[in-house]
Amino acid sequence: MKPLIPVPRIVVRAGALMVPAVLALVMAPGPATARSTPTYLDPAASTSKRVSDLLKRMTVEEKVGQTAQPAVVNIQGECEWSGGELNQACMKHVLADQHVGSILSGGGETPPQNKPSAWAEMVNTIQKYSIDNNRLHIPILYGVDAVHGHNNVLGATKFPHQTGVGATWDPAVSEAMGQSTAKAVKATGPNWDFAPVQDVARDTRWGRYYETYSEDPHLSGAMGSAFVKGMQQSRQVAATVKHFAAYSAPLNGHDRTASQLDLRYLQDTFFPSYKAAVDAGAQTVMVNSGAINGIPAHASKYLLTDVLRRQWGFKGVVISDWNDVQSLQTAYKIAGTYADAAGIAMNAGVDVAMLPPDTVDGYIDGMLAQVKSGKVSRSRLDDAVARVLTLKFQLGLFEHPYVDPSKADAAVLGADKDLAVKAATESMTLLKNDGNALPLSTGLGKVVVAGPAGDSVPWQDGGWTIGWQGIPDNVTDPGVTIYQGVKKLLGDGKVELAKTADEAVDKTKDADAAIVAVGEKPGAEGVNDSEAPELSADQQDLVERLQATGKKVIVVVVASRPLVLGKAADAKQLVMAWLPGSEAGTAVADVLFGRANPSGRLPVSWPKTIGDQPMFYQQLPGTNSGPSSSYDPLFPFGYGLSYTTFGVRGLSLGSSSVSSHGTVKVTVQVSNTGGRDGDMVVPVYASQPVSRILAPARRLATFTRVSLKAGETRSVTVSFPMSNLAVTPGDINGAGTPVAQPGAYQISAGDKTADLTVR
Repeated sequence: MKPLIPVPRIVVRAGALMVPAVLALVMAPGPATARSTPTYLDPAASTSKRVSDLLKRMTVEEKVGQTAQPAVVNIQGECEWSGGELNQACMKHVLADQHVGSILSGGGETPPQNKPSAWAEMVNTIQKYSIDNNRLHIPILYGVDAVHGHNNVLGATKFPHQTGVGATWDPAVSEAMGQSTAKAVKATGPNWDFAPVQDVARDTRWGRYYETYSEDPHLSGAMGSAFVKGMQQSRQVAATVKHFAAYSAPLNGHDRTASQLDLRYLQDTFFPSYKAAVDAGAQTVMVNSGAINGIPAHASKYLLTDVLRRQWGFKGVVISDWNDVQSLQTAYKIAGTYADAAGIAMNAGVDVAMLPPDTVDGYIDGMLAQVKSGKVSRSRLDDAVARVLTLKFQLGLFEHPYVDPSKADAAVLGADKDLAVKAATESMTLLKNDGNALPLSTGLGKVVVAGPAGDSVPWQDGGWTIGWQGIPDNVTDPGVTIYQGVKKLLGDGKVELAKTADEAVDKTKDADAAIVAVGEKPGAEGVNDSEAPELSADQQDLVERLQATGKKVIVVVVASRPLVLGKAADAKQLVMAWLPGSEAGTAVADVLFGRANPSGRLPVSWPKTIGDQPMFYQQLPGTNSGPSSSYDPLFPFGYGLSYTTFGVRGLSLGSSSVSSHGTVKVTVQVSNTGGRDGDMVVPVYASQPVSRILAPARRLATFTRVSLKAGETRSVTVSFPMSNLAVTPGDINGAGTPVAQPGAYQISAGDKTADLTVR
């Protein structure tokens, strides 16, 4: 979702009217009378009966309103883009007159005072106004982009962004993050989270690369489905699978531009990640803003109805991304009017339109006209509204529409920092450790911390933090920087911060070691697109100059994607920290000084050169033997070092033969052959010696993560359905349903293999 304003609005707009923000008490269940309770207000009735009863009572105008989601700035300040206090006149227009069913806060859209209790008061006020001022007392859904913790809220703990989470290869951590995020979101009032991103990483030029879990569909699906389960465990916050489908593969690497994807590639590589999260029970899905093969995704009945509804059985709400309904008219020009664009999206399968302030009236008027003219049938409108109402009943909003503002600050501020440290620590990916110089000794006399990311919370938190493009310049959000983390670990007097390159070189000359934190400034979609995703020349020079001192120089990359490193690729010690969040400093210090053994493994491939895009390990073979014509990364998918050594000592299958719809059981004997305890990530791959459909050299079939004491050997058993290896049969036209192809397979872990026959 593209948010509305890049900076938080924390100043009250002059002349705005404010509905009383503090509710005296947390409100009781929604209005009802003791003797004549309608079925839809009877909590003992089934959800389907409640929805059916309420739907019959609604006018067409009330139904259309349920399909619209304006931004909160639509009812704040000047009721356009200004932010500020809630404006009662605009609340009346939007919530009462237009009957809208949901509101969202995009990046930077906060209460005038951006703290948890103020969020709760604001959402409660909007909720109460909506319930009190529509005749059927229907509560609203309130949506936010809480994509790495409750990241719009000052003082909330910020988790690593998704690619860093993917580097943990730890679904349990992802699930815990979902639980934590839901708890924080619900405490402040919202009940709909636009996360997780299930797009599959393809191209580092794309500015949202860091929002994906992995370039591998199975790893992405496993991490995302765990997050969905955690997010929805309390049944109070809905998760959103986005951006369906193939949003991450724009042809030119720029956000929201067209894709050209053959059907086999779409079905076999992109769909599985989304489907895993849908199968995990995600209650909503957000649509890809781009176009695929000449058809905008928001206009694709194939994607939104044939695949999502009929093939996958999804029954939840489908929501547009930011302004994408109007884009069918203004950008893609497949509709001559906004009304026709609204009708096309609805008929394709979009249930709710996410709307900028200046488009709400046009959408509602246009959709009403489409319904009254018959271009959108009453039954299609009823389907959409029924899904929205179902979600509201599932979340318990008719019985419990409000939260307690007095509890919000305690529930959010600084909450679950230990989890944030754990996630960031597990994500740290050691890429080079020449001479085993790491871990550093805590007994060092002097350590220098340098580089633009060395003492910067905004850099380590990245985009989608307080503001859309990251923490604005005039805003301070708490966090532990790398400098602060190292200083806390080593004690005062041992750590010096260098703020310039010359200062860093001078201070390193008489130091025991230098930690140089490099990377890229925070950013989000569009602005963060890069035609040259590489480490800047001045940062490359800084690394080179520090290494010329002859001292130990540890390069820590804090970035939204693997960057072409140039001269910095010669670093002797190199750690990828991703975008590790507010507790980054603790995690980095613990890994560099041996309090934690690095266990992160690359969830994506690391390119050597700028031109090697898109890059992913499942690239198909060709017949040319020219340089880099095949998979040729700087660091491959799944790569990562440790302070100990691991080995696979045996691999066996539960059966050497399985049907194409069966399940494969794999037992792997793993061993920690070094002198430190550590966590071993164990990927299990499948390859096909012969395949009528071109097959990559290997595909991830399943994986596990195992904690091993020094010298410990253990057998672990994992299993995977053959559907993980399904491909579309047929010819170039991609006809057919994906299925695991019969024939010979080789299953591998480490250097051990076993043969499998699929019948």
